[in-house]
Amino acid sequence: MSRINTPASIEAAPVASQALLEAVKQQLGSVPNLFRITANSPQALEGYLGLNGALGKGSLNPQTRERIALAVAQVNGCDYCLAAHNYLGENLAKLSAEEINLNRRGSSLDAKAATAVEFAVAITKNRGQVSDAEIAAVRSAGYTDAEIVEIVAHVALNTLTNYLNEVLGTEVDFPAVEKLAG
Repeated sequence: MSRINTPASIEAAPVASQALLEAVKQQLGSVPNLFRITANSPQALEGYLGLNGALGKGSLNPQTRERIALAVAQVNGCDYCLAAHNYLGENLAKLSAEEINLNRRGSSLDAKAATAVEFAVAITKNRGQVSDAEIAAVRSAGYTDAEIVEIVAHVALNTLTNYLNEVLGTEVDFPAVEKLAG
C-alpha cells in the first residue's frame, strides 16, 4: 500500500495534473501508478514529464535508455522501476531476457551499450564521483559529449523515479520481476 494518496483516476488527481495525466494516457494507453502518485504535485509531474520527453528526443536510442533504466533501478533497489523497465524493455525496446538480465547486472551483450551501462552504474553507485578513466572509456566506446551528458541525465531521471517510488511506496502495477540470484 502506498504511503500517500495515489489518485484512483485522472479526475481524482489535482486539477493542474489532469491534462498531464491525459497526455500520459494518450501515449501509453493507461496511467501507471508512478504518474498518478507523482500527480499529487503537478509541478513534480510536469518536471518529470518534461525531462523524460526531452531526453526521449536525445541521441541515445530507446534500447540504451532502457538498459540504463534497468541498471539504475537495480542499483537503487527500486522494485517498481525494475518491473516497469523490464516490461518496457521487453515490449517496447525489444530487449531479450538475457539482455535485460545483463543490464540489471550492469552490462550488455552490445559492447558499446555495455560501456554506457557500466558508466551509469558507476555514476549511481558513486553519486556522480566518476574518474577520468571512466569518462575516457565512454569516449573510447564512441559516445559524444552530448551523449555523455544524456547518460548522466538518464541516471538522474531514473534516480528520481526510483526515489519517488521507494519513498512513497508506489504499488507495483507492472508484472513483478524476480530478484537477481547471486
